[in-house]
Amino acid sequence: MSKYGLLFDAQYCVGCFACTVACKQENHFDADTWGIKVNEMIYTEPNGRVMGEFAPYPTDLCTLCAGRIASGEDTVPSCVHHCMTNCIRFGEISELVKDMEAMPRAILYAGK
Repeated sequence: MSKYGLLFDAQYCVGCFACTVACKQENHFDADTWGIKVNEMIYTEPNGRVMGEFAPYPTDLCTLCAGRIASGEDTVPSCVHHCMTNCIRFGEISELVKDMEAMPRAILYAGK
């Protein structure tokens, strides 16, 4: 049986938090519960320029929206469906690993 996961292209994540909001609504999580959280990193470069980078990260509560997909409601998890920059992919891990080769800042989440 194939194992599924999420592939994040952090190079294109703009920190809109649409994935976080979609996950919370899909799973009826309260304000302090996260299925996916966007980590924000603010730093100053040696030239003095302030930079911000974002990296989505699923928590242990992420189920890859198994119920949503099994019911036929959608073919992708809610976070993927609502990502405004299309930087989250869902699929078989073996296929996602192949896609990583072209991504300089890829993050792979192998679902449970």
